[in-house]
Amino acid sequence: MSEVAVGQQVQPRSGEIAVIRSGVDPVADFTAFAQTSTAALYRIAYLLCGDPHRAQDLVQLALERTYKAWRKVGDGDPFAYARRVLATARIDTWRRTRREVLTDDPGAAVGHRSSPGSDAGLADRDRLVRALMALSVKQRRVVVLRYLLDRSEAETAAELGISAGTVKSTASRALARLRAIVADGEGGRS
Repeated sequence: MSEVAVGQQVQPRSGEIAVIRSGVDPVADFTAFAQTSTAALYRIAYLLCGDPHRAQDLVQLALERTYKAWRKVGDGDPFAYARRVLATARIDTWRRTRREVLTDDPGAAVGHRSSPGSDAGLADRDRLVRALMALSVKQRRVVVLRYLLDRSEAETAAELGISAGTVKSTASRALARLRAIVADGEGGRS
């Protein structure tokens, strides 16, 4: 773990969690956390819902709830708390609306402009996001947490409130479906 002083903006390396300490000012602690974590929270939210506007709303909600609970979570792992808020808020939204709306261009939502050399990577990312959106909400949540965020089966189960066996079976079915979706997409191209 690396510690970051207030005012420094350091992205944690893969698999490393940034611990943010600034002394006694909880507002400064939260501000530093928000500055270093917003981009990662947005990526997670976008993968969960597939809509850039909903993803921004989810991130705002996660940051708001994390701030309200900062006294409890500020000394622990506030990123895990915010990630859990994202997942539960997405579930709540899905239960309320019971419909999914996909955008036409997921690459535009990330904010990257394509360069001539990155068109293949953009097409692969587009195919992956569309395949993820074809999964059920439960399968998508398990795949995002388990494989894209590199969580263990136990961590994924704890975060989603399901058993480790359910994580294993759901992940297995989701990966099989993703393989079929991607294979169908490539088979149709010439």
